[in-house]
Amino acid sequence: MIETLPQYLALRAKEAPDRVALRERIYGIWQPITWQEYYDHVKHFALGLHALGLKPQDTVAIIGDNRPEWVFAELAAQAMGAKSIGIYQDSVADEVFDIVNRSDATFVVAEDQEQVDKMLEIWDRLEGRVHKVIYYDPKGLRNYTEDFLIYFLDVEAIGKEYAEKHPDFFEEQIAKGKGSDLALLSTTSGTTSRPKLAMLTHDNLISMARNLMAVDPLEPDDEFVSFLPLAWIGEQMSSVACGLYIGFKVNFPEAPETVQHDMREIGPQMMFSPPRIWESLVSQVQVKIEDTTPFKRMMYNWALPIGYRMADTRFRKETPSTKLKILYFLADWLVFQNIKDQLGLRRLKRAYTGGAALGPDIFRFFHALGVNLKQIYGQTEIGGIAVVHRDGDIKFQTVGLPIPETEVKIEESGEILMRSPAVMQGYYGNPEATAEAIDEEGWLHSGDAGYFDEDGHLIVIDRAKDVMTLHDGTKFSPQFIENKLKFSPYIREAVVFGGDWPFVTAFINIDFANVGKWAENHQVPYTTYTDLAQKPEVYEIIKQHVLQANADLPPAARIRRFLLLHKELDADDAELTRTRKVRRRLVAERYKELIDALYGDQDKVEVETVITYQDGRTATIRTHLRIEEVDTGD
Repeated sequence: MIETLPQYLALRAKEAPDRVALRERIYGIWQPITWQEYYDHVKHFALGLHALGLKPQDTVAIIGDNRPEWVFAELAAQAMGAKSIGIYQDSVADEVFDIVNRSDATFVVAEDQEQVDKMLEIWDRLEGRVHKVIYYDPKGLRNYTEDFLIYFLDVEAIGKEYAEKHPDFFEEQIAKGKGSDLALLSTTSGTTSRPKLAMLTHDNLISMARNLMAVDPLEPDDEFVSFLPLAWIGEQMSSVACGLYIGFKVNFPEAPETVQHDMREIGPQMMFSPPRIWESLVSQVQVKIEDTTPFKRMMYNWALPIGYRMADTRFRKETPSTKLKILYFLADWLVFQNIKDQLGLRRLKRAYTGGAALGPDIFRFFHALGVNLKQIYGQTEIGGIAVVHRDGDIKFQTVGLPIPETEVKIEESGEILMRSPAVMQGYYGNPEATAEAIDEEGWLHSGDAGYFDEDGHLIVIDRAKDVMTLHDGTKFSPQFIENKLKFSPYIREAVVFGGDWPFVTAFINIDFANVGKWAENHQVPYTTYTDLAQKPEVYEIIKQHVLQANADLPPAARIRRFLLLHKELDADDAELTRTRKVRRRLVAERYKELIDALYGDQDKVEVETVITYQDGRTATIRTHLRIEEVDTGD
């Protein structure tokens, strides 16, 4: 019986040793790795780790971009009875230390010089608990002489020697694996505190893959592009668990900057991304349409309303008229196919969004193009997914129906509770938090507020702690308003306030690239982000988009005053999580003076703030921020 991820790898290598399992784009050429080669890399790296002192129940921490070496290292650790933990590649040194320290990692696999330098910075604080730092991109590391550094291929060479002396050891170790063994420590999003470490077993991950694939099956010949951080449970869910369970091909782009080009070359059948990726794609389309020829703009403006009519017809589960079918066929052939091709979405069977709510405007946009975009709902603590839309039963205001073997109920308080074989074993080293999250009957307390609609679809309102009550008694979700604002190509991030205050206000981050392009086209000179954000012309275009967002909101929930922040909210400043979720309470505390000004009577406010650059340096910004009034029509 197959119970673990390494056992699935062994099965795939036995069944189809010459079939391509992974591909990596190097210098513009896709380099294939067969299932047998995949297995051999994992085997030799695992035996190398064992020879260097890795023990069962140890932890291997991995940090870097998405590369085959990441999954080699992860499965190698699991094959030896150990577990892995991923660290976001843009984490600063202190964050790396926190994860390595709390996970009790004994080995760290670091991609390149940048990640190795972070380990050198924190090495003395680790007090000898980490045996080796293993790097797989040697560029720039030739003159590094620390004895704890070792090259990835050298570890594999050690493993090959070990295999010659112990020819059956690796296969015996894989066979010992049990579904109840810990496979992964996965960091939670950390919106309210520092990330916790969810303990996920092989059973947790495989049951999640089995049940998702039962709803939306994929084939071994299907393609997937792995470009989101492998430290995120969503990427683990797709590229590792589902990838091994089905045996489809996983492709690794050359660099973050080439993802779109590489996606277009591969044409994947499945894509899973958080809302920020879908928001970015919509902004990209909107900006390019503004810059295109008048004829192409006219064709787009003709086709998009037809797309919306078809999408809305399908949402209502109605049969489109013959006329609409013909018009949509023409719109798709003349416009939508080209847009999807440019975005790398042309061959998609299904696309998923999860990790946070996606605005209804963005959801409708992709369905107008003919992209089968589906909302999922889940958490790190339940293997990434518990609820998903079904084909032909998509309601953009919901997240769909529970997947097989998953129970979902709403507590009297309105909190969403979930139970399934994918629920984690608890938080590593934190029994108090575990007791709060999982009750005696095995129900996972999500911390989210929601309810079921008349069709049994789950509607998620927001984090229970973030749901606000307006002055007229109306409950509202700030996240819903924020998502409406982010449909604008000129708004990158928004933080909405209300609740205890007499009306709704917002902080807005402009999208520097798109607003900068607009400024150049309209001959508006600027120097820095701060300078551009405070231009009267920029305030005016943002105000128009705020008015558009307000139009569909009840009067009490409309934004009455807003300001454009002088800096982007940043994960390095702890204002966002590494998955770009807003740390709402921290932002409210840090910018209390700005919030007070929004609810005062002044039209500008002076601000002084310290920002942190990527290299750790800090700088102080002093400026005046304008506060804009919005006519809400009431």
